[in-house]
Amino acid sequence: MDAAGWDERYRGSELVWKAAPNRFVGEELADLKPTGRAVDLAAGEGRNAVWLAERGWEVDAVDFSAVALEKAERLASDRDVRLRTVRADLTLWAPPEATYDLVLIAYLHLPWPDMAQVLPRAATAVREGGTLLLVGHDAANPEHGHGGPQDPRVLYTAEQVAGLWRPYADILRAETVTRAVTDGDGYSRTALDALVRAVRR
Repeated sequence: MDAAGWDERYRGSELVWKAAPNRFVGEELADLKPTGRAVDLAAGEGRNAVWLAERGWEVDAVDFSAVALEKAERLASDRDVRLRTVRADLTLWAPPEATYDLVLIAYLHLPWPDMAQVLPRAATAVREGGTLLLVGHDAANPEHGHGGPQDPRVLYTAEQVAGLWRPYADILRAETVTRAVTDGDGYSRTALDALVRAVRR
């Protein structure tokens, strides 16, 4: 889906996603001491970025949907925190090297050749000792899980992501994790996500 498509999806007054942070983002980063600057790539409506700002991070929220970023700014204002929004196509955006203490990528799904460009740039944007965290729909989800994109070209495994980060960072965790979701009929289902956490060398 292009920027115009996402703008249309986000155009309603209600949040498409919950205002609370993603479960894995909260679990992985709750104990991480806010040490400076963080960037949320594909930030959408800002739920993870705002949560990080509430914890004391200086946060950049990057997305190519202007509508989503406007909602992120409103959410930040409602929560009385500051957020810097950056409208950019991540396939073209190159953050300065060694700028951030934390890079978060939550549910960014691009064709793998594009992801293979974005992920190394994300790694080099982190300072030595900084944290990289990615969570997204796992490649096994269409067959063994529920929801999420069904196009295998935009899905990946934790090992694929870890493989691109290993030249830059020590991998602390790279695995498939499960997440409870509710389907359209109200039944509980299980989604499969890829989760990778690393520390920049």
